[in-house]
Amino acid sequence: MTVERALARPRDRQPVPRPTRRPIRLMIVDDSMIARAVLSRMVEGDGGFEIAAVAGTAEDAIAALHQVRVDIVILDLEMPGAGGLKSIPRILAAAGGAKVMIVSSLAEEGAEQTIAALALGAADTLPKPGTGRFNGRFSEILLSKLKALGYASAPTELRAGSSSLLPLRPMAADPIEILAIGASTGGIHALAALFQALPRRIGVPILVTQHLPPPFMPVFARQLAVAAHRPASVAEDGMILAADEILLAPGDAHLTLDVSGDDVVVHLSDGRPSSGCMPSVDPMLASVGAVYGERALGVVLTGMGRDGVEGASRLVSRGGSVIVQDEGSCAVWGMPRAILDAGLACAALPPDKIARRIAARTEEQSCK
Repeated sequence: MTVERALARPRDRQPVPRPTRRPIRLMIVDDSMIARAVLSRMVEGDGGFEIAAVAGTAEDAIAALHQVRVDIVILDLEMPGAGGLKSIPRILAAAGGAKVMIVSSLAEEGAEQTIAALALGAADTLPKPGTGRFNGRFSEILLSKLKALGYASAPTELRAGSSSLLPLRPMAADPIEILAIGASTGGIHALAALFQALPRRIGVPILVTQHLPPPFMPVFARQLAVAAHRPASVAEDGMILAADEILLAPGDAHLTLDVSGDDVVVHLSDGRPSSGCMPSVDPMLASVGAVYGERALGVVLTGMGRDGVEGASRLVSRGGSVIVQDEGSCAVWGMPRAILDAGLACAALPPDKIARRIAARTEEQSCK
């Protein structure tokens, strides 16, 4: 099937001021002509977007990306040929900093394909509308997700050194006793990259709060265990922490800690944090700071919004340290940027270099 390039149709020009920013350029990749047309109408109704190209297969999309630059690729997973899922790495490689947004009937909550797509580098996912789904708000939800992803990442040479201009806190050199990681949009891919670079044994418990709905969590735990080469499970109230084991915040509760005798145990809470997120990174970071003080290390990866700022502030006030993901490697540079802007971060780095910093503060850094 040949690539269909659909440059945005001219709109009626009105005597209004020109927008200060260019539209976000999209490519729609779906083997259904009807789906392409419907999605095109939805996004073209918003002046903030422009359809730069469409394609019917992943192979055609990759070919087109060598000729047209876009900010976001809207990708179906169920297509002929190589299909959307297996093609995500090649699409990202050809996309020159563009992000991939999955819009597919296979992207159901809790589906293996959804977590796999996020782990391969997709920034976000959305199931196609079905009977009773979205209550007629599919277009609104789609546009909000696309706006959150925004423009393609700048080339490395243009963004080099941008984070180094921001004020950074000194980081202690003493060994840590707990690692707490928070992430949102794009976080599953970032987590995979971080754990791939992390030594197999670091000798401390690992907590993870990733913004995901409850049905995703069991699948996410299984796939993270494989990617991280260590046990991973959804946290339950009263669990005792163990070195080199990952506990995930469930989708309907915050992951916090309590001291019970000589043990540190999990306490799940459902209070509404100021960020409005469930689960939230704030209670987790605040909790590890209260229990471990200067021997706590927090990491905040890609995600929209400000979740993590209040928790990072409380962790730092207890002597702990926070590292954030840098702008160039983030799918959405919201949460890390908010912590940087608040002057709470010790470093802003891509996930693999964050892993090296973590290893440098563990007593078992040489163990694999």
